[in-house]
Amino acid sequence: MSVSTQDLIALGGVVGLIWLWLDSLRAREIALGICEAACDRRDLQLLDQTIALRRLSVRSTRSGLRLRRVYRFDFSEEGVGRHTGHLVLVGLDLEEISFGLPTQADDAR
Repeated sequence: MSVSTQDLIALGGVVGLIWLWLDSLRAREIALGICEAACDRRDLQLLDQTIALRRLSVRSTRSGLRLRRVYRFDFSEEGVGRHTGHLVLVGLDLEEISFGLPTQADDAR
């Protein structure tokens, strides 16, 4: 029984999709942990304990090509209102997290 080039390409595609799915699950777990820790440090409540992938792209880094994921999450200040923040991971490393709130330096003015 011989294996054709088309079979190898199809197998490679399936393996690639499985890798992407598993890598995305791991990245989501990491992003959720970062959001929970950041909310705890700011005395904010992460709502629904969930984050949602908003954008997926590829970024060139010194280490080569990496997936860049942008997640959205909702949080509340003292249980009042609902605000939206975002978190950016490049590979599995945090690039940016934003709550869209004034910084403490802005509050002092």
